[in-house]
Amino acid sequence: MTAAMLSGRAKLLATIGVMLSLLLASLDQTIVGTAMPHIVAELKGLDYYAWVTTAYLVTSTIVVPIAGKLGDMFGRKPFLLLGMIGFVGASALCGLSQNMFELVVFRGIQGLFGGVLFASVFTVIADIFPPEQRARTQGIFGGVFGLSSIIGPTVGGYLTDGPGWRWVFYVNVPIGIAAVIIVLLSLPYVRSKLSWRDIDFAGSAALSAGIVPLLVALSITRDHAWTDPAVVGLLAVAVVFLVGFFFIERRSEHPIVPFSLFRNNVFAVSVIIAFFSAFGMFGSIIFVPLVFQGVLGASATNSGQLLTPMMLGLIVFSTLAGQAMTRIRYYRFIGTLGALLMIGGMLLLSTVTVHTNQLEVTRDIVIVGAGLGLTFPLTLVAVQSAIPFEMLGVATSQIQFWRNLGGTVGTAVLGSILAKRLPDAIATQVAALHLPSTFQFKTGGSPQALFDANQLAAARVGLPAQAQVLFDHVIAATRVALADTLHDLFLYASAIMVVALVATFFMREVPIRRQSQPAFAEIPADDDEDRRAATG
Repeated sequence: MTAAMLSGRAKLLATIGVMLSLLLASLDQTIVGTAMPHIVAELKGLDYYAWVTTAYLVTSTIVVPIAGKLGDMFGRKPFLLLGMIGFVGASALCGLSQNMFELVVFRGIQGLFGGVLFASVFTVIADIFPPEQRARTQGIFGGVFGLSSIIGPTVGGYLTDGPGWRWVFYVNVPIGIAAVIIVLLSLPYVRSKLSWRDIDFAGSAALSAGIVPLLVALSITRDHAWTDPAVVGLLAVAVVFLVGFFFIERRSEHPIVPFSLFRNNVFAVSVIIAFFSAFGMFGSIIFVPLVFQGVLGASATNSGQLLTPMMLGLIVFSTLAGQAMTRIRYYRFIGTLGALLMIGGMLLLSTVTVHTNQLEVTRDIVIVGAGLGLTFPLTLVAVQSAIPFEMLGVATSQIQFWRNLGGTVGTAVLGSILAKRLPDAIATQVAALHLPSTFQFKTGGSPQALFDANQLAAARVGLPAQAQVLFDHVIAATRVALADTLHDLFLYASAIMVVALVATFFMREVPIRRQSQPAFAEIPADDDEDRRAATG
């Protein structure tokens, strides 16, 4: 069965099923964070706090390129179903966790299946829709991804305060069951002549052995210096295995990552755009709440609500970009405009002070969201139109992989800048107050904990009247210090994103047109992938 043979009803049902799959995976990334304080309080494992996120990040990132390649070899439908069923099962296990160690293990398992979903979802769109319709659909799916960031924290807070934090994981079960049923009944299956003997096991093992220490090293830079032996050692191990992976792939008949893809202009440029634009996305999502809570003094709840306009900007402009790509010839300039908007938004964020109005910050993050929305469908649709059908899954999953990796590197780099500079900035600002030696007040802790309104009010009440005035001066000085530190952070992020801006000028447009290879056809076992990619 080909895409053209799918009835309108079947295509609609398949799209809904795939959309639910994306919502299932992306919602989990935002809904869990809200419940983490309650989870730690009940399961008593603060030392494992960061690993709940790190375990998911590491396993999902590893699986994305592997699942993308296997989807090309054996068809997307089995892996999409496997990803959903496994994700639902792992979610149930997370909800049943009795201690933090179990939760970390189950989150790692959940990440494995989450990576399968992310690798499959955007490629299945290319199976269902011809390229001229695909661009518009990718924009809508980008909006679904943004929507999860809007509703995730709210839903997470509601479930945590209501039935309990375990329902943050249990909520995936009904969504997943509905998605499995719809995909099982409506999505056609790709037949393949390949067998398990054609799987690149050596390449998969080498890639995993290289990515795991790389991501762990980047993750622990939150509380370790970049020169720390643990960080340096993990990075060295990663380099050794990734170099080995490169040589293994050059000799593999069916490589997990065909490096010939990087000779394709559209693919190479899209990888650069995806990687460096992730700096802006994560720089905003991760650190803008510090602007609202730490610099402007907004509550955590209001901070989450004020981030909503950013995602609305992403949804609207992602949809518009998908529509525009089929209507203009030089669509690479959509990416140029997107990168300019992101850089402009980050530069505006760098000017925020303690006197800035919240509406101004909201305006700035809407600009960042709009820019990100423009670049999101561009890279996926352009790549899917520029490479042979037989390499659709591996190429699409590579864009997802490099976007995830860019976000991880960006978070590590920007987070280390914040951790290194903030204490000195606070010390400088507090010293300028020339406080009396009898006044003692420490501003330790994370910025979010430091500016928790309830915590500050409780600390202030226990002080004498005169000391309360000094306390207010210290808090005001600390807010200024955080604003100064974030100023540098956003400037660095915008400077790094210039690479993505420059890259957009070098993309060669390929027609957004129907490919000669129909979807849902047999995949031959002896494709010369290097030749196809080089001429793609």
